[in-house]
Amino acid sequence: VQLQAFGGGLVQAGGSLRLSCVASGRTFSNYRLGWFRQAPGKEREFVSVVMRSGGSTYYADSVKGRFTISRDNAQNTVYLQMNSLKPEDTAVYYCAAGPGLGVQDPRTYDYWGQGTQVTVSS
Repeated sequence: VQLQAFGGGLVQAGGSLRLSCVASGRTFSNYRLGWFRQAPGKEREFVSVVMRSGGSTYYADSVKGRFTISRDNAQNTVYLQMNSLKPEDTAVYYCAAGPGLGVQDPRTYDYWGQGTQVTVSS
């Protein structure tokens, strides 16, 4: 699976962005799809995941209620709608795909996109 993320940019605090990640290669619907982020000097952290069917989603506590993940299997795309953005959301955001179960552990994801920069100004 090849993943390409885009949609990042510069936004003021309180604003919104929608990230997209387009997949190609193997059957998209066989994978759960997650978003992670990495800020300068920090480890990569889990943001959200949507399971294969799209029926189950999970979020990090830091983004719960502000971010929404969704997937469109027909378009081979996963989205991350980010609202009420805060300066601490500033990071490079990565999409990832993994088989089977798993939520937050990045080691359970086999494929990664190249990342897209999100910068939130105060």
